[in-house]
Amino acid sequence: MNIQEVQPRDQTTESFYADLPILENFADITHDENFYPVPHDWSIIITDIIDSTKAIEVGKYKDINLLGACSIIVILNLVGDLEIPFVFGGDGASLLIPNSYVLEAEQALIAVQNLARDEFNLVLRAGIVPISAITSKYEVKIAKLHISNNYNQAILRGGGISYATSLVKDVATTHLYSPKSPSIYAIADFSGLECRWRDIPTRHEEILSLIVLVTAPSQTQVDNIYREVINQIERIYGQDNDCHPVSEENLQLSFQKRNLSSEMKVFTNTKNKLKRKLYLWKLRLINLLGLIFMQFNIKVGNFQWGDYKQIVAEATDFKKFDDVLRMVISGRIRQRRKLTEYLEKKFHEGRLVYGFHISDRALMTCLVFERDGRQVHFVDGADGGYTLAAKAMKERMKS
Repeated sequence: MNIQEVQPRDQTTESFYADLPILENFADITHDENFYPVPHDWSIIITDIIDSTKAIEVGKYKDINLLGACSIIVILNLVGDLEIPFVFGGDGASLLIPNSYVLEAEQALIAVQNLARDEFNLVLRAGIVPISAITSKYEVKIAKLHISNNYNQAILRGGGISYATSLVKDVATTHLYSPKSPSIYAIADFSGLECRWRDIPTRHEEILSLIVLVTAPSQTQVDNIYREVINQIERIYGQDNDCHPVSEENLQLSFQKRNLSSEMKVFTNTKNKLKRKLYLWKLRLINLLGLIFMQFNIKVGNFQWGDYKQIVAEATDFKKFDDVLRMVISGRIRQRRKLTEYLEKKFHEGRLVYGFHISDRALMTCLVFERDGRQVHFVDGADGGYTLAAKAMKERMKS
C-alpha cells in the first residue's frame, strides 16, 4: 500500500476505539449519533477468499471460515493489548488499524496468504486501504456494542468499508493496496485460533444466514428501514434467546479428524505426517480433558469449567453490521417464509436488497485469549452460509 511515511505510535489516536462508549442494545446501531468517525491516521484491512463460491461447491466451507478468522487473529496478536475493531464476514474479514502497524500487518497478511495457498489450496486476497483514501467519497464511522463481558463488537457504517472492499477487489486498483513483502518468509502469530467444536445443529428446523442492504437515498431513511427490519426480525423470531444459533445444549466438542484437521494444518504447517498426527492427538486429548472438566464442573484456579459453554455462547457474533446487516438465526421454516415475504415486499418497493442461505447447522471458529476472559466465536451457516447469502443478494441487485 502507498503510505508515504509510517507515523510514530501515538497513544492518543491508537486508543480511539478503546475509548468509545459502549452501546447496550443492537437497535442502537440505527442511530447516527452513536457513531464516531475513524481517525485519518488509521487504515482498513480487507480480506476475502477468491472464488469462494467454487471452493464451497467442493466442500471447503470450513477452510474458508478458518482463513477468514486467521486474517483477524494474526492482526490482533500483532497489536497486542491495543483494542481494534474487526468484523468476520464468512469468507474474509474487515479490520481497522493505526497506520503505525501497517508494515507489520502486511507481513502477517502475507503469512496468511501463504498458509491459504500451501495448506488449503485457496487464494486469500488482502488489501490495506488508508482512511484518507476513502473519506473524499465515503465515511467510515464506528460504534462499539456490548455482546458479553468478554466481547465488545465493532459496528461499521458510512459506506467506507464497502468502498474499501471494492478498491481491493477491482483489478484496476488492487495492486495499490495489496501487501508487499521484501521476504518470502513472512511469519505471523496464530495463537488463540481454535476449531474444536462439532457442527452446531439447529435448535429448531433450520439455520438462516441472512444479509440485508438498505438502498434508501438518505441516511435518515436508511436508519429507519434498518430499524424496521431489525424490529420485524424480532417480531417474527423473538429475542436473542429464542433464535440464537448457539446454546449450551447444542455445543459438543469434536474428536473427528475432519473437524480438527484445519487447526492442525495452521499450527503444524508442515508435510511431516508424524508431527501432524501427534498434533491431532494432542487436540483430542485437550478436548477429552475439556469434556471431563465441563461435565463434572471442575474448578481449575478461579475458573469453573461448568460455565464454559455459556461463556462461549454469550461471546458469539451471530448478528452484526459492517455497511450491511448480517445474521445467523436458528428458527422455523414458517418464520423464514414470513420474514422473506416482508423482505421481498421491501425489495420490490426499492427499499433494500437481501440474500439468504438455509442449512441444518452452523459452524463456529473461535479466537480464545483467556478461557474466562477475552474471546470471540465466529458463527456462520454451514455449507456456505454468508458467502452464498451474499451471492443471492448480488443476483437480486442485478435486477
